Amino acid sequence: MTNFDIATNFFHACEGLKGAEGCKQYISEGAKFKAQCEPLIGIDNVLDYCDWMAGLGKGALKGCSYILHSSSYDEATKTALFFGTFKGRHVGEGGPIPPTMKEANADYVYALTFNDNGKIIEMTKIWNAPWTLRELGWA
Repeated sequence: MTNFDIATNFFHACEGLKGAEGCKQYISEGAKFKAQCEPLIGIDNVLDYCDWMAGLGKGALKGCSYILHSSSYDEATKTALFFGTFKGRHVGEGGPIPPTMKEANADYVYALTFNDNGKIIEMTKIWNAPWTLRELGWA
């Protein structure tokens, strides 16, 4: 299996709300997570991010989905990129306020970097969180 295959499997497991348990096979122990957005402050490892996604999608944004628009892999930097749109409606408990029934369509990018053993060692999420929070009525 290539790094790109592993990255693709990870992307679908994470976005498919499998949580850390469903994603850990693709991740190197201690894999770092980075994002420059307020909702993800304090999350610094990939498996915690996977659990955060699963919690969001099984709670406040129950029934959420995603569309993968594009993906690529750069062998020189061992980095996979995934561009997608997350779709979610605030219908469940667990958000910062009671359900708003408002929907968000959030574009985002995952950058996944690999080690020489075919495991993800770092993930960066690029996401305009303030836009998404406004769409949901949370800001």
